Amino acid sequence: MAVQLNHTIVGAHDKWASAQFLTEILGLTPPRAAGVFVAVQLDNDVTLDFAEPGAEHIRCQHLAFLVSEDDFDAAFARIRERGLMYWADPRQQFPGEINTNDGGRGVYFLDPNGHALELITRPYGSGGSA
Repeated sequence: MAVQLNHTIVGAHDKWASAQFLTEILGLTPPRAAGVFVAVQLDNDVTLDFAEPGAEHIRCQHLAFLVSEDDFDAAFARIRERGLMYWADPRQQFPGEINTNDGGRGVYFLDPNGHALELITRPYGSGGSA
């Protein structure tokens, strides 16, 4: 059996807000209750399980999503429609811009709980950089 990521837990002050936000931006199936978690099912059978562990246990997480060009266009349109801040880089030095790293496109933005989300159309190291 190949080693695959099955799920990971993402701490949030409001698990439903983060899960709903992510599914809306990415155009995924709405989140579902899964015991004490709120589960977001990704297309590669990985589940993000949002939880509310208590403020002292929540740390900003970075989640990067590899998407198609069409999915990038749709998600980026939703980001702009909501008036969200976005950046071309993880240090937030290039606001209102996207990047063209590896010959694709990428963008960084924050979810309602402060998690740093990233959309990319090409995996890191797969092409040239701009």
